[in-house]
Parts: sequence; C-alpha cells; structure tokens
Amino acid sequence: MRVALRAKDKAGALQTRLDNREAHVAYLKASGVVEMAGPLLDAAGEMCGSLIILEVADMAAAEIFRDGDPYGQAGLFESVTLDAWNKVIG
Repeated sequence: MRVALRAKDKAGALQTRLDNREAHVAYLKASGVVEMAGPLLDAAGEMCGSLIILEVADMAAAEIFRDGDPYGQAGLFESVTLDAWNKVIG
C-alpha cells in the first residue's frame, strides 16, 4: 500500500532541519520503502515540512518508518500525518 506522510515543522526550527538533514536523507535512501520525498516550502521558499510517499505492507510499517526518522527523533515536527494514498497519475 502507498502512504503519504506529511509533516509540518515547528516554527523557527529550520536549523534543526539543517542539522539533521544528512541523517534524514540517508535514512530515506536506506529504508527501501520511500517512493518519493521532498521538503515542503513556505512562501519565502524556505523548507518548512516534508512530504514522503511510502510503499509499505501496511499502516503499521508506515508508523515504524515515521518513528525511526531522524527528523522526528530530533523533535523537528509540530505534526505528522499518515494517510493511505492511491496513485492515479504518474
């Protein structure tokens, strides 16, 4: 199943994102479940969140992925949602 993970950064947390970016990207690449990923941008073009499309067996696997993300472990996110997602185009 595909799952869309959408995370919103805490206000003023850009430095936390930058400090943990290398570990986060390595985690995504090593996971084997990331179909696509990238940062969300605010009106000024600064990174302010994440959108990650996962291909996982079930929602429990998506939750395990979420819990292991270095960004989450660093306390970057104000909120994280996991939603089942159906790819129609692309």
